[in-house]
Formats: sequence, C-alpha cells, structure tokens
Amino acid sequence: MSVQPLDAVATTPPIAEEARRDVPEFVLSGDRRMWIGGEWVAAASGRTLPNTDPVTEHPLATVPRGDAADVDAAVRAAKKAFTDPSWAEMTPDRRGRILNQIADVIERHAEELATIDSVNMGAPRLITRTMLAEAGEVFRYYAGWPTKLFGTQVPTRGDRLAYTRKEPLGVVGVIWGWNGPMGQLPGKLAPALAAGNTVVLKPAETASLSTLRLAELLASTDLPDGVVNVVTGRGDEAGQALVAHPDVAKIAFTGSTATGKHVQKTATETLKQVTLELGGKSPSVVFADADLERAARGVAAGFLGNAGQACVSTTRIFVQESVRDEFVELLKQAMTTVFTPADSLSSGTVVGPLSTRAQFDRVSSYLELAVEEGANVVTGGTRYGDRGYFIAPTLLDDVTPDMRVVREEIFGPVGALMTFTDVDDAIAKANDTEYGLAASIWTTDLTTAHRMAAAVQAGTVWVNTWGEMSTGNLPFGGYKQSGLGREGGLEVLDAYTQSKAVVVAL
Repeated sequence: MSVQPLDAVATTPPIAEEARRDVPEFVLSGDRRMWIGGEWVAAASGRTLPNTDPVTEHPLATVPRGDAADVDAAVRAAKKAFTDPSWAEMTPDRRGRILNQIADVIERHAEELATIDSVNMGAPRLITRTMLAEAGEVFRYYAGWPTKLFGTQVPTRGDRLAYTRKEPLGVVGVIWGWNGPMGQLPGKLAPALAAGNTVVLKPAETASLSTLRLAELLASTDLPDGVVNVVTGRGDEAGQALVAHPDVAKIAFTGSTATGKHVQKTATETLKQVTLELGGKSPSVVFADADLERAARGVAAGFLGNAGQACVSTTRIFVQESVRDEFVELLKQAMTTVFTPADSLSSGTVVGPLSTRAQFDRVSSYLELAVEEGANVVTGGTRYGDRGYFIAPTLLDDVTPDMRVVREEIFGPVGALMTFTDVDDAIAKANDTEYGLAASIWTTDLTTAHRMAAAVQAGTVWVNTWGEMSTGNLPFGGYKQSGLGREGGLEVLDAYTQSKAVVVAL
C-alpha cells in the first residue's frame, strides 16, 4: 500500500466551539511580557515571537523575543535574590511552605493552565489536565524536602569536629520542551527551589504562554522577587545565552538529543553542571501470552498519545511472531476508534494536532520517507482534515531495523511494527537503538516480565502499562543517548545541591 498525498482530506476534525468560548483571554490576544526581578518587561530589542493555535491555525498572543541582554538581566536578578536575606536566610520550613503555596495556586488555576497549554501547543485537554494535577503533587512532594536536606558529622580525631553541609548551587537555568510545558517544568523547578536555588526559566518559543501565566500566579505567593524569572525567546538566542552565561551554575534541559549535546558542549566552557532529558525511540514488546486486547490499547496509547509528541513514545513495536496477525487487527481497531484525531479541547480527545507547522512538515517528510524505504502503511499515512496540523494515526510494517523511520525519533503519531521469536530475540531487538529512555513490556509471565525489565536498556520500564509517570518520588531519565542524570525522587536533589566539608580545630 502506498501512502496517500499528505494534502489528502480524510475528514475535517470538529472544532469544539462551546469549549473554545472558555479559552482564557490571556492566550488569545496581546503582547505578553517577561518576568524578571519581580517586574514585567518587554524584550530589550522590542522584538516579539508569534504563537499559533495548531487546531485552527489562528494567531495567539505574542511573546517577547528575548536575547542575551534579557538573559543577563534575568541572571543578575536571580543572582541578587540568591544572596538576599529574604531567600538566603529563609528557614527550610518556610521554603517548604512556599512550595505548598505554589501547589495551591497551580491547583486553583489548573483548568486555566491546562487550557492554555492545549490551545498553545495542541495537547488534548485530557492530557494537560492530568499534567496539571500531577504538577501540584510534584510541588507538594518537594515541599517536604527543605527540612530534610542536611549534612553529617564525620568521625575524626578527638580534637577536631568534621561535618558536611548541603548547600544550593546558585542560579539554575531551566530549558524545556514545547510538548508538555506544565508537565515538564515542575520536575525541574520544584527541586531547584526546595534546595534553595534561584531560577531563570526559558520555555519553548512556541509554547511559552502557560509559563508566563504561572509567573503571574507565583507573584501571588510569598516567593521573593527574583527567585524565579522567565525569559522567552528562541533557543539559539535566549537559550544559548542562558547556557553560556558564566553566572549560571547549572542547566536543567529537556529536548532533542542533538540540542542536548550542544548544551553539554557549551556548558563545559564554564564548567556548569547539567541534567539532560533527551530523545527516545522506545520499544513496546508484546508477548504471545499477553492480554492482547489490553496490549493493543496500551501500545496505541504509547505511540499516539499527544499525537506521538512525547519523548517516552513507544514507537518501535515488537510482537511475538505467533500472534502478529491477530495483534495487528486489534491494534488497527484501537487506532481507528479510540484514537481518532480531534480538537484538543473536545471531551475525550487523546490525539490532537502536531504542535506547529514545522513539526507537521517534519512528520510528513518521514511518512514519505517510510514509503520510499519500502515500508507498508497499514493504516493512516495521510494528513487528517483540511484545517489544523493533524496527521492520521499511522502504523507501518514491513520495516527493517536499518530504516530511518525505525532508527530516528519522528515525534509524531507513527509506529513501526516488527516481530520477534523469543525472549532473547526481544531483548536484542529492543536494545538495538542509540536511545534508552523507556520501554513497555506486555506479558502475563512474571519471569518474562522481570527478565525483560532487568535486561532492557532504558531508564523507565513499564509492565502491562505505559506512560505512568511518578508525581515526584520516582527517578526519571535515560540510558545511552537519552540523557544524563535523573529527575524526580530523592536523587534529583543531589543535582541541585553541593556538599561542603568543614573541619574545626577544637
């Protein structure tokens, strides 16, 4: 089967007119400002960047196109706040209370923030609502940690007192993706504040509006001015300036592997610490003994949720040979019923549009490439509708491990199906990638489940489920080219603190 032209019209996704009457005015019009040192400011250059609704293709509010001058102003504000007694001498208990205040305002405004993200970058409101519910829980989890970050007394000779102190790093730069702004930010911002750092946030240029609204909400808490600052702008301008700034002690980054490598290289020039959460080409592995109907729904969710725009998308699908045909039919059924593209604000939508025209064009080029390489399009492979950046959920088979659509991260609603014979074959094929972010295993055999979980080279392994992310207490990160360090859990606090040794002669 050859792919249909990408301008073909399968159907027109309905626009949820009723829901769109409740879209916050904040996202619809006007020129937004950046939040620096407790003040709203335009970019020093006066330039702005457009934002577009990926469902309607209509323009939204613009954001400042910040650059090195704006980043420098934000870093100076954060550096000043770091040593100001209002933050530097704040008791750990009080710092924890402020994190709970942040959780309070997020939870009170969760529907608004979820809607802003859905309109700004296209994630279904079903997904953004979940992200916002988890965001509050992440801040509450880290609100308990400021009173528990302490050093230890170290045994030494009798006339000496030796101990260690856990201290914050200083100014932390945070850069994260457009594919889930309010889902990714809490895992960086909450532990950074819990440890006593100050922060400069640089959201994605095409999805900055929820972060700017969050800054307004933070201003209603007891967080001192300058502790959190927001600079909007392009990655090659504002992002590059933040990574290169000599007064930034650490960069926490989420994005593509290629950009992550550039971030690490730039950060080495000033010996910054870095945490990198990067790309993935994660496997779903379905064994013959699995509950195949449940597995089909889970696998479909794994590569179609948020239109495949998730670093943990399980886009390489491996099915045991003996159940291959049966599983393909079940997967097609799930894809064409439960996972039909629709307006991000519609109730029950799980597959919305791609975030931008550039992302739509990129995924479209991969679909054309798949056919050129010899893949068979089982279902999908076309543009979906004549309005918005929608692509039909697509399943490819007759693919080989060397094809680019199997090797490279597409970041769209595209899955590639292959088969395996036994556990050893499944392990070898699942690990045949430069990435190692996540994996999903489907089996009713406990021995198989635990053997796969141990052998698959991935930072997160789900068994008989997909996409269940911790609300703070589990580490998250990747093996191989999928990143450095971990977010979440206790160990992330080590990434936002440094240890000092003290020896006192008595």
